[in-house]
Amino acid sequence: MLSVLGIIYLQVEWITGAVKLKREQYDSDIYTTLNNIKDSIDKKKNLEGIGFVFQAPALSFGNFIPTSNIFSNYELKELIKKELLRKNIRQPFEFCITNESRLPIMFSTGYKSDYMDAENNYEVFLNGSNIINNEVLNLYIIEPEDYFKKHKAYLLVFAILFTSTIIAAFMLTIKTLFSQKKLSEIKSDFINNMTHEFKTPIATIQLASDALNNEKVINNADQIRYYTGIIKEENRRMNSQVEKILQASQLEKDEIKLQLKPLNAHDIIKRVETNLKLQLEEIQAQFNCHLLATKSIVAADEVHFTNILFNLIDNAIKYSKDNLIIEITTKNIGHQLLITVKDNGIGMDKETQKNVYEKFFRAHTGNVHNVKGFGLGLTYVKNIVLSHKGKISLESTLGVGSSFTLSFPLHET
Repeated sequence: MLSVLGIIYLQVEWITGAVKLKREQYDSDIYTTLNNIKDSIDKKKNLEGIGFVFQAPALSFGNFIPTSNIFSNYELKELIKKELLRKNIRQPFEFCITNESRLPIMFSTGYKSDYMDAENNYEVFLNGSNIINNEVLNLYIIEPEDYFKKHKAYLLVFAILFTSTIIAAFMLTIKTLFSQKKLSEIKSDFINNMTHEFKTPIATIQLASDALNNEKVINNADQIRYYTGIIKEENRRMNSQVEKILQASQLEKDEIKLQLKPLNAHDIIKRVETNLKLQLEEIQAQFNCHLLATKSIVAADEVHFTNILFNLIDNAIKYSKDNLIIEITTKNIGHQLLITVKDNGIGMDKETQKNVYEKFFRAHTGNVHNVKGFGLGLTYVKNIVLSHKGKISLESTLGVGSSFTLSFPLHET
């Protein structure tokens, strides 16, 4: 941030210096223009044979030729205009030629006597060092500050663009650093979660395998079936975790191909309820279905559609309190089927709700320390819902519970 402030300070100093230099260049250009005008006047006098301009004695009057004798007001104004344009000075101007007593001899229609002492009045002597019969060309530039304002505006726009680019690059760098830090934390968290997820079933399989080698178990068919059942169940758990990771990878690469067909969502919900019955009874949770929709046929992939419901219910179980109640409600709104999965779990705060669909994100669980998983469930749910041309919304209150609502277009019959 100090570097950015330093750059802004240098930009201000640079603009100030550049404008000052431009003003000095401007003054130099005007004096150069006045000398060119003087030379043009002398040249015309010579070409018309009026007489050479020479350095006459101080008291000589014979060789003095007034400029008004060879230039009209219009001609002199055009000459001045042409010379100013050569220096790219386009501001309006007024002029006046005075004698040695500063009395006007010839002048433009807009010239005022006050201009002679103004800051923007520039002078050149037309007859060299003569004091008597000398003429002075006074050139007044009207509102020259516009000239500098325009130049300053160009510099300011350039400085703003340059500084904005620097600030944008700085902010992008900071954002990238935070993103890299977040990705590093997510990676570490994922590895830790994956280690814990696989460590328990591996340890259980090891113990069951050791038990099968026990002489007491070898001769007991019931014990063999018991321990092989444990191995099979733990293997299923590990396979399920691997499948979740593969699904997340396929979703990221957009490799999942849905096998869409007409399905009765109510039948899928009832099947999920049956499959989870023992698990819900074990934790003494209530599971209530309110299938109120009169039309429940949707075009869906049976496997992934079932996984959506399993993931939402599994999420409710993971982040539950005592006396868990899960409710699934369906209804029709227009040509849509709405499925709401509601629980009375720990709920989520606003920050968690913003990030809940991000890959590997896992909500803080407060005093609940037994939550497992990779943070892929809701990411998968959202992507599959969108793949079915559906929508998902979330309402949650910390300490009260959460409610996910899925909306699917009804199948065209």
